Amino acid sequence: MPIRKLVLANDEIYHIFNRTVANEEIFGRKYNILRMIKIVDYYKFSQTLRFSKFKKLPLSEQLEYLKSQKKELLVEIYSFAFMPNHYHFLIKQLRDDGIRRFIANIQNSFARTFNLKNKRGGALFRSPFKAKRIETEEQLVHISRYIHLNPVTSFLIEFEDLFNSPATSFSAYTQNIMFSFLNKDYLLKIFGSREAYISFMEDQVDYQRKLAFIKSVILE
Repeated sequence: MPIRKLVLANDEIYHIFNRTVANEEIFGRKYNILRMIKIVDYYKFSQTLRFSKFKKLPLSEQLEYLKSQKKELLVEIYSFAFMPNHYHFLIKQLRDDGIRRFIANIQNSFARTFNLKNKRGGALFRSPFKAKRIETEEQLVHISRYIHLNPVTSFLIEFEDLFNSPATSFSAYTQNIMFSFLNKDYLLKIFGSREAYISFMEDQVDYQRKLAFIKSVILE
């Protein structure tokens, strides 16, 4: 297994990114996106019970289990995007090994469900995932925009569609969809208002699309 060179440190923010093996499309369907969102919400905490087993419990036992846990948050999530064959997170590590544990849990949990449903075997995500430490506030806001605009940059949807799409966390910043695991206040405090952040997003749609096109031409 490849060795990660970047140290993932507590109280530091990272851009986390990973692709599927052979670029297999897994988040093209809304069902799979919503499934992953539930898994993310569950594994933001340190858990002693697999999500798949938790979901099989009667509701009363689920509630009892959740009450019995220490509520040990592993990470704080500021933005995300689930693209057909990859995902992005803007995330802070809160506990030792928190990001690695969080990513391993969500990938393994989703892969078990996806493989079972699609009668496939083997790894679903590449290893290791990629991580880049955010060093400045400027990097933070630009990476958040990059993540949120991913479906628009890829011409999957128009900017207006982001307001109601569960594929990214931008819909939470517009107050159209709520994600209980998301910390919106961190970014909104920087901009001062929801409207200012939305304008910041919208101003760069065409530029980010052109940049993506240029990159694709160079790579080809």
